[in-house]
Amino acid sequence: MAKAFRPSGREMAVISRLDHEKEAMKMKAMRLLKKHLDELSDRITMRLIEVKAIETTSKIELERQINICLQSLLTSEDVDIQYLTAPFRNIVPRPHFVSLYVTAWILENLINHKCVIDIYGTDEEIYRYVNAEISRFIPLD
Repeated sequence: MAKAFRPSGREMAVISRLDHEKEAMKMKAMRLLKKHLDELSDRITMRLIEVKAIETTSKIELERQINICLQSLLTSEDVDIQYLTAPFRNIVPRPHFVSLYVTAWILENLINHKCVIDIYGTDEEIYRYVNAEISRFIPLD
């Protein structure tokens, strides 16, 4: 029979502090995302088009879709974020949660949009392109 894990007071304090730091970092990232929403959607779109990761019929529509994705991240519940990003969590060792959400959204939803002709590259490459732009505005320290 397995022994139940019951952390001591000291362990609980450490766990609580780590959870608090993680939540504070997430809230800071969300504030920065809200502040740089339009610029981020433009940069992500341009980067994906420049590296030929996405072939599109309309750059403006693609940018609008990326903007919708970022806005949905701001209003999503934690459970919804976890559900969308679950298949992609192992792309990189410590993924940026905003980059992971946008990557998952591109690969799950945007691929079927009428303005997207095709998406090229692996999941990891798409993540790297997206993360390169997001990390400029929302660093995770």
